[in-house]
Amino acid sequence: MEHKTYSTLPPEAILIRREVFMEEQGFQNEFDDIDSMATHLVLFDGDTPAAVCRFFPGEEPGVYIFGRLAVRKDYRGRHLGSIVLKAAEDAVLAAGGSAIHLHAQVQASPFYQKQGYAEYGPMDYDEHTPHIWMSKHLTH
Repeated sequence: MEHKTYSTLPPEAILIRREVFMEEQGFQNEFDDIDSMATHLVLFDGDTPAAVCRFFPGEEPGVYIFGRLAVRKDYRGRHLGSIVLKAAEDAVLAAGGSAIHLHAQVQASPFYQKQGYAEYGPMDYDEHTPHIWMSKHLTH
């Protein structure tokens, strides 16, 4: 597995996010203006895109917003989510960031907790799906 970093939304990210978020989970508003300003990471198995995420600078200095982590169905159970998340954390640190905030689906919060993220704030809904804000302070 190798990952590639893109400064614009690559077609491989569109493919994965459409499959996971729209076709599997039923989200309607998957793509937004943030895609044009975010950094996108795509994890490949040879030439096949397997997982994706995006991140971008938040409003607070040193804080980045992470999101749109998706792993294709055939690749689940191989810890690819952890690999992509770690690659994003490393990229944020390299860019001078010190923390990551993310808006997780509540059903995914145990995954993020295992990666060192803590919940904060009230639960809310994104397209009728419960979400919770989570954060992690990064260290070298």
